[in-house]
Amino acid sequence: QVQLVESGGGLVQAGGSLSLSCAASGRSFSMYDMGWFRQAPRKARELVARINWTFGNTYYADAVKGRFTISRDNAKNTVYLQMNSLKPEDTAVYYCNAQSTLTARDYWGQGTQVTVSS
Repeated sequence: QVQLVESGGGLVQAGGSLSLSCAASGRSFSMYDMGWFRQAPRKARELVARINWTFGNTYYADAVKGRFTISRDNAKNTVYLQMNSLKPEDTAVYYCNAQSTLTARDYWGQGTQVTVSS
């Protein structure tokens, strides 16, 4: 059974930093892209950053380029999202996602709240 468990959310002032973790278990993720999505109130869920588990190539949404960094630790089966220079508009529930590069099948974590105060 695949599980993605996020941690690290919380409340931070604008300009501050937070680090999110996603512990992945239940299968090999060597053929998966791992991503962080977010969903703010009354808005659609959006992709924030993505990393290929095997090759490590990354993608960032324009809104977070230069501020957020996605990384993974293969030995720990964990994906991270380092968020710096946070803005109030970064406030959202952040979800970890695993998507097969072969079938596009998705797995989701339960989400973790990030709140940035102005």
